[in-house]
Parts: sequence; C-alpha cells; structure tokens
Amino acid sequence: MVLKIFFPQCCNRADSGLLVGRWIEGHDSAVVLAVIHYPFIPGQVKQYIQQMQAQSRVELSVLGSWSLPKEGQEGMESFLRDLSTIFPQGRWLQISRQMGKTGFACQVLNRDQNGKAVQKEVKKKKENEEGGGEKEEEEEEEEEEEKVIFVHYEQRKAMLSQLHPEENGVPDATADPPSELRQVFQTVAHSEPLFFLDRYDDGPLKSTHWQSEGREASIVVELLKQASVPLCLLVSWLLSVWTWICNIRILSVYPVRFLSSKLSTCVQLSYRTEHMKTLSSPKPAATHTHFMRKANILVSFMVDVALGLLLISWLYRENRITVLANTLVPAADHVAKELEELLQWLMGAPAGLKMNRALDQVLGRFFLYHIHLWISYIHLMSPFVERILWYGGLSACLGLTFALSLLSDMVALLTFHIYCFYVYGARLYCLKIYGLSSLWRLFRGKKWNVLRQRVDSCSYDLDQLFIGTLLFTILLFLLPTTALYYLVFTLLRLVVVLFQGVLHLSVDFINSFPLFAMGLRICRPYRLAEGVKFRVLCEEPGTALHLLMEINPLKCSTVVQTYRTPTYSCYPKDSWAALVKKLFVGELIYPWRHKTTKID
Repeated sequence: MVLKIFFPQCCNRADSGLLVGRWIEGHDSAVVLAVIHYPFIPGQVKQYIQQMQAQSRVELSVLGSWSLPKEGQEGMESFLRDLSTIFPQGRWLQISRQMGKTGFACQVLNRDQNGKAVQKEVKKKKENEEGGGEKEEEEEEEEEEEKVIFVHYEQRKAMLSQLHPEENGVPDATADPPSELRQVFQTVAHSEPLFFLDRYDDGPLKSTHWQSEGREASIVVELLKQASVPLCLLVSWLLSVWTWICNIRILSVYPVRFLSSKLSTCVQLSYRTEHMKTLSSPKPAATHTHFMRKANILVSFMVDVALGLLLISWLYRENRITVLANTLVPAADHVAKELEELLQWLMGAPAGLKMNRALDQVLGRFFLYHIHLWISYIHLMSPFVERILWYGGLSACLGLTFALSLLSDMVALLTFHIYCFYVYGARLYCLKIYGLSSLWRLFRGKKWNVLRQRVDSCSYDLDQLFIGTLLFTILLFLLPTTALYYLVFTLLRLVVVLFQGVLHLSVDFINSFPLFAMGLRICRPYRLAEGVKFRVLCEEPGTALHLLMEINPLKCSTVVQTYRTPTYSCYPKDSWAALVKKLFVGELIYPWRHKTTKID
C-alpha cells in the first residue's frame, strides 16, 4: 500500500517539531498543514488543536514529528518519537531531513492491538541475498507495500484556488464522497484559522506555514470592507424607494407596462436594479459561485460606469451635442427624400418589370403619404432635438449600457416610418401567401383541419372550385407587385434590425462578460483550477519519491461559460433557417424575443 503525504513547500526548512494536519478519510493519505516548533507543552498543543477544530470545522490532529538536525539537538528524534504516546494515533509519521539531501526519510509507527508502537522504515530496499527464509520474503513484501510518496504543494495557492467543476448545494449523504484531490484542497482552504499564528504573536506556540512570517493583508481591502456596510445600507434604501415608485398603480396599466417591456432603456434599468439588489444584500456569499457572480457584477458595473463617464466627457466637450443635433435633422430629411425617390422608382417599371398598374399606384401613394407625415413630424420636433440629446447624454453617467439602450430606442423612434412600411408590406404579402396556399389545397381536394392541426381530404362542389380558381388567379397575378414592395421594405427593416442587434449585443456583452473571473484567470491563474499535474522533484536512493504538484488553470473559454452572468437576451434566438422561413412567408421580424409562438 502506498502512503501519500501532501507536504507544504514552506515547511521544507522548518525547525523540528510536530506535524499538524489531517488524515483523508477513505484514502491512505495525509495533508500536512503546519509544523509546531519545539519547545512546546503537549497540553497547550492539544488545546490549540481543539480551538482550531472548532473554528475551521476540520478534523485536525498531530500526524507525527518533523526533525531537521541542528547543533545541540542530537537527541531530538528520540524525544519526538516518544511523543507518540502522548498524542495517540493509529499511525505516527516521523519525518526527518538530512543536511545536504533534498529528499526526506520517513518512518511510520503503527500501533498494534496492545497499543505498542511498531517501527517500520519506508524506503526502497535492495533484493535480499539468496538463501533468505520465508520470514524475510514476507517482511520484504510488507515493506514494499508501505511505500511513501511525498507530494509537495504550495500552500497559499492551494488555499486560494477553487477546483472545478464546483460542488455546490447541500451535500447528499447518498452521493459519492469527494475525490482525494478535492478533499486536499478543501482541507487547506478550510484551515485558514490555523494560518493566523505568525512569528509576531506572543503566544506560547510557534509554527511554520505560509503566513508564519506575517499575515498577508491589504489596507485598501480593509478600508473597503469598513466602507461597504454604510454604502450597502444607502444603496438598499435607494432601491427600496425606487421599487416603491415602480410599484405605483399608474405604472401597472397595460399600455405603460407594454411599452416599458419593449423599450431597451427600461429593460436595462430593471436589469441593473436586480444587480444592485444582489450587491447590496447584507448576507455574505454562501458559495464560490455566488461570490464570483457578485464580483463579476460589481466589476462589470464599475467598468460600465467608467465607460459612460468617458462618453460624457467626449460628448460635452467642444459643443459636440449641438453639432450632432444639427446633423441629425438633415440626415432624417435626406433619408425621407431617398425613400420618396425609391417609391417613385417602384411606381414606374423597376428593373424593367411589368407591375400591376392599379395596385402599384395605390401602394406607392399610400407610402408617400406616410413619408410626408413623417417629414412633418421631424420638422415639428427639430427645435427640441438638441435639448433631448443634451438630457439623454446624461444617462451615460449610469453606464455605457444605458447610453447604448437609449440610442437603440432613439433609432427605433426615428425609423418608425420604415417599420410601418415593413409591417404593411409584410401583412399584405403574408395574406396573399396564406391565401394562395389555402387555394392550392382546394385544387388538390384537401383542407386544413384547425382542431387536429393537420391536412385532411375534403370534397368541394363546382361553385367552390370556380370561385377558388378566380381568387387564386387574382392573388397570383397581384403577388409580384406586393412581393416587390415587401422585398424592398424588408431589406430596409433588416438594416435597422441589424444596427439595433449590434447595440443589443454590445449591451449584453458588457452585462454578461465575467470581467473579474477573466482577470483572475490572466493575473492569478491558480485561483481557478481545472486540475493538477505532477512532476518528479527528487528521487534519491534511500529516500521516498518526491513529487511537485502544480495547478492547471482553467481554460479561458471554460471561464466565460462557467461564470457568464445571465442576461435578459432581448435579441432574437431564432436560427438562420427559421429566420429565412419567416422572411419567405411574411412573418414579422422583431429585435426582441417572442414570449408566445404562433401556431398555424
């Protein structure tokens, strides 16, 4: 049997003393956490370990002794070996290091049924000379079975790292126990109170661990912790006032509720409100996932506000708001004139196509009338455009996402006439497509069964077939004219939807991208561990095998998938095939998701 001892690198040159750690249940392995130096009083050591067990909730114990020979400590090994009677354990590890050698020598004291300690050296033995008896062969097999492997690990990295995939939730008694490696990481992480004892403490015990030279801390972090409590109380009070305003009855009326669900600015505002509720919660993060989610939200919010302030500093410098307002109205007039020229082209013979003259003139004049209404509306609003842009630009102080959402809503309002043209053309085209499909089923002696949602056979009389033939002929010859108008306005609508989709994707990227997790992956890759790798550190004759455990960081793609913040995702989730099908049959294309699906 192989005994694995996880030994911290910071204890390689520690003074002689006792090894404090934990035996891993279900595995023949032990985790060394600290070395308590000589001199010490055994009763104080027991009391200290009990206190650490109560604080860390880890089954700590004295694993054995550590010996590093020095001048004047010739009998230290025998003294430490005798301490096994004071700290009764099933196994007592006696690890020693010789000067000038990299490897350790390990002796295991196993207690028999009478409580007597039996010493067994754990090292590689050469083959016995010929003529050995059966007892020698049994002893050799027993020695080979109890080999020791030292796994050296960096204690600070093991304590701060999180092994993936994570195990969240309440542990199930029927589930499989965690793996040996996961138990090692959890033991080191939960034993943080053990690492508070440093060389500057006035207590009777001195120990060696990764913080034995002094506790690692940051003044900035401590000041932020002190300031976070009143700040969270202030944010919670502001959120309660904002929630009370949102719950006013007049805001729950259907038109207001419908418009707020479609405006990107209102959706982003509700999304940030949920984020602020999560950040201002007085409860600490219960799991690593919850902590990472809070940290990602906080960093994303701070970056969003910083980008928004940069946008404000650019907009309100050198009178750019006035320049933008003076450019916007002529641009809208230019778009309207281009649409007029396009409609005049469609009312003639576009690309040499022979259109239905009457329907072409009706549709062209109908759309021209809407363009004239839109030009009048633009000129009516032109005196207020600069003021709207000035106050709208202040929304960037809440973040760049608010400015982008407001820009998306402004684009939707400025291109409302294009949306109307698209809806008119799509509805007319869709009506003709579904009419032709129904009449085509009539020619084949079939009909659509609405109750069973299928096509059934049906017999028609002569009058029904005659009227169906007339309607089919009329719709078929009017289809090219309608399809041409539908194609032109659909292309214009797709340009607007594409621009809004880019804005929504930008907002979604800022809201959901795990900046904190990605920063950890780049700056401190050991914090997010995917696994470990081992390499041979030392293999000297007469000593055990020494391995160095190194942490494999999580892949960047896995970090994004694991810690990506869920968003409202207002952009369409349809596939390309579904999008092409909708365009072919004339269904409306929205820049937001449908909550219900239409059944034909």
